[in-house]
Amino acid sequence: MNWTVSNRLEGIGEYYFSTKLREIDELNKAGKGILNLGIGSPDLPPHPDVVKVLQVEASKDNQHSYQSYKGVPVLREAVANWYKKYFKVADINPATEILPLLGSKEGIMHICMTYLYEGDQVLIPNPGYPTYTSAVKFLSKVKLMWVNYPHMPTGQRPTKELFEKIVAFGIKHQILICHDNPYAFILNDKPESLLSIDRAKEVVIELNSLSKSQNMAGWRVGMLIAAEDRINEILRFKSNMDSGMFLPVQLAAAKALSLDQSWYDSVNKIYTARREKVFELLDVLKCVYTKQQVGMFVWAKIPATYKDGYALSDKVLYDANVFITPGGIFGSAGNEYIRVSLCGSIEKFSEAIKRIEACV
Repeated sequence: MNWTVSNRLEGIGEYYFSTKLREIDELNKAGKGILNLGIGSPDLPPHPDVVKVLQVEASKDNQHSYQSYKGVPVLREAVANWYKKYFKVADINPATEILPLLGSKEGIMHICMTYLYEGDQVLIPNPGYPTYTSAVKFLSKVKLMWVNYPHMPTGQRPTKELFEKIVAFGIKHQILICHDNPYAFILNDKPESLLSIDRAKEVVIELNSLSKSQNMAGWRVGMLIAAEDRINEILRFKSNMDSGMFLPVQLAAAKALSLDQSWYDSVNKIYTARREKVFELLDVLKCVYTKQQVGMFVWAKIPATYKDGYALSDKVLYDANVFITPGGIFGSAGNEYIRVSLCGSIEKFSEAIKRIEACV
């Protein structure tokens, strides 16, 4: 029997990396040994104290029940303290203005499902994170705008003036501004939040995550910060989608958020060395890039000898057994670009450079 899928999936393809990883898996089964430089999945572990909290708490007999949809107070308080210490946002009420998430990607869908319905329009960055587009298409007036700084995939930092203009734009046009902020600490010595701008809470919802800053991608811990009314509105949807976060994970996340500056410095020392190897790789490919980028990737313009980023990506994949992300997956403005992830060892990048040198 053929089953008809819901029309909300119309125009939604499978996530690019989902299909590409399947292809890479098949190539590896054929003995190709693909070096994957495309995915932003941290290969470094969380702080050992964070893992220890999880181990200790998970071994207790009374920690395995359902949890509140709003998360435990200790986690919400840790988020508020984290924002106060590093983002200089001191007026977040942990009881009413913070909503823990099972990863910030979940929050993107929650926001769209809470506020959008057929006929609404959304402003989406180009290039930008593909999930923004996919989540919006699930529903289909401009009501909401997605922004993302430090920007992914281009690695551009925001300025205070830009943030002020964004907030003013949202207030003037009564548009909900959704700021996705997971890369704030990576190769960036000045984490910034859109919530630091005057009157931001009138129109801003900010998403953040422990995936990148704390090397906890697989733990699925994120957060949503907004005015109390927005939290309550989104909670109406979220409470029908999950049954809360595992308590030991919440307690470990609170520990992660309490780490001092030395943690971020140690992680960024590693990423700095890796970025230099990526610059070397891009030089081999004759790409053009700026060294002022921050975040977990390097964004580069391809040489004119290639039709687009897909052509260069395929060339490197099939001739050198190295996968690099084509910029076009992030929108039409990315067609002439590629993106290289910093999630790999120095040895991995050195081997990728050797392979690419042999085929270009």
